Amino acid sequence: MLRALTFLLLGSTSLFAAAKPNVLLICVDDLKPLLGCYGDKQVKSPNIDRLAKRGVLFEKAYCNQAVCSPSRNALLTGLRSHTLGIYDLATNFRKAAPDAVTLPQHFMASGYRAEALGKIFHVGHGNVNDVASWSVPHFTPKTISYALKENNPPESTREQALFENKKEAWKLPRGAPTESADVPDNRYGDGVIAEEAIKRLEAAKQQPDAPFFLAVGFLKPHLPFVAPKKYWDLYDPKSFKLPALQTTPEGAPEFAPSTWGELRQYKDMPGKGPVTQEQAIHLIHGYYAATSYMDAQLGKVLDALDANGLADNTIIVFWGDHGWHLGDHGMWCKHTNYEQAAHIPVIVAAPGIKPARTQALIESCDIYPTLAELTQLPAPPQGDGRSFASVLKDPATSVRDHAIHVYPRSGLIGRAIRTQRHRLVEWKKPGDAPETAMLELYDYEADPAETKNLAAEQPEVVASLRKLLAQHPEARPQISNKPGAAPKKPVQDRGKMFDQRDKDKDGKLSLEEFLLLQPDPDEAPKRFPKFDADGNGALSREEFIKGGKK
Repeated sequence: MLRALTFLLLGSTSLFAAAKPNVLLICVDDLKPLLGCYGDKQVKSPNIDRLAKRGVLFEKAYCNQAVCSPSRNALLTGLRSHTLGIYDLATNFRKAAPDAVTLPQHFMASGYRAEALGKIFHVGHGNVNDVASWSVPHFTPKTISYALKENNPPESTREQALFENKKEAWKLPRGAPTESADVPDNRYGDGVIAEEAIKRLEAAKQQPDAPFFLAVGFLKPHLPFVAPKKYWDLYDPKSFKLPALQTTPEGAPEFAPSTWGELRQYKDMPGKGPVTQEQAIHLIHGYYAATSYMDAQLGKVLDALDANGLADNTIIVFWGDHGWHLGDHGMWCKHTNYEQAAHIPVIVAAPGIKPARTQALIESCDIYPTLAELTQLPAPPQGDGRSFASVLKDPATSVRDHAIHVYPRSGLIGRAIRTQRHRLVEWKKPGDAPETAMLELYDYEADPAETKNLAAEQPEVVASLRKLLAQHPEARPQISNKPGAAPKKPVQDRGKMFDQRDKDKDGKLSLEEFLLLQPDPDEAPKRFPKFDADGNGALSREEFIKGGKK
């Protein structure tokens, strides 16, 4: 009954729904900017490239941490890893920010129908989906990674456990790192996700007065690199070459590079030491094939958007959650602060926005406030992001002079500042004095391949970049993920929360206004009478701030 009441009240905003643009959020797992539109001459990515021709391509977009769950937390809450104190896969963001209003929740509060397909939040490793973020249950394709039995893990129970959504399946052995099978696209997960997305868009056409927020999360090119054979056949394996630089940066801290343990879990991969040249070339081939497979599925979704007459009133955001080391520095996977791990593709196509390319620096956490501004929603109730809507209108402008991202290693947090030219990484324990830090400095004009740590040689540049770093709060330590742990809640600015809900600016909140942006729509109506101390059916600013406390 309470849920019905909540949606009835929120649904009153649908009177204006026809004028609201839809949102199609495309999230891609482990996709670096290895795309035709980003200048790669070898990859076959025609559908991403055609999306770039109708939108603004960000050449210098960066994730907030090069690992799945924290990166997606930044996108969906606007909160960076070091704000939340979550750097791992297992800890759910609500452990640190239980009252956070997620990006889809924010849209739901303004009358949107929010749906998710595939990988949006990171689910697994003990982490779970955020049920409160979606209008309907999240869609997960029921497929097993491999089409060929010989590629299954040594203990096939792992694949079955994954298929059955069993907990702890991630701890079991993994199968082959690649697969090329002569199967249809929907034999693997991304094909199924694309088919479901097409169904959702067809259904949306039948509800023209109900704006949608549709998040489509493609799984490839994440390991294992599986794709139908026809996508492997797009490439001649003899055309691939290893990156020229096969060593870590000279003078870098020994712990800063990745040991790429993720890839080592797969069958026939070495437990230590490098892969063979033959293995390396095959892995590169697999990454390209998986990228082209995902690209083809995106093309089907874009075609459906056009075919159903929805494109002219839909904002499209295409986002890769982080980059990927594809043999550069002798490394594989993500899990570093280096350029190949932190640099991401971002393309935004929106009604009235002219196609362009921009050098403006942006972070994943900036997408939330940008979408809010583009759709004329209130600013997010929390977050570290800045809207770059102005850049979409004038790509020569910028809203940041630097981006920040982090990675934890050996008990230290590496906070990295990326400017147009440089990257500075400060490694230290949270709370320790700045002089205890170990530093890395790279100059991407003079040394784009990151061959040498220049921190000792350029103290003036280090000093100027540390001034930028000082503008940011200290990184929080990783919060406890133990059951029953009670982390401190972040301090809330309830005055700001009141202003965001007070839509008619009359200095009081009706029940409908009070329910806007609430993270728990079933329980929120119960709080209203407790807050309403004078019982007049509206909350004054003081009543809201006190929250029922005397």
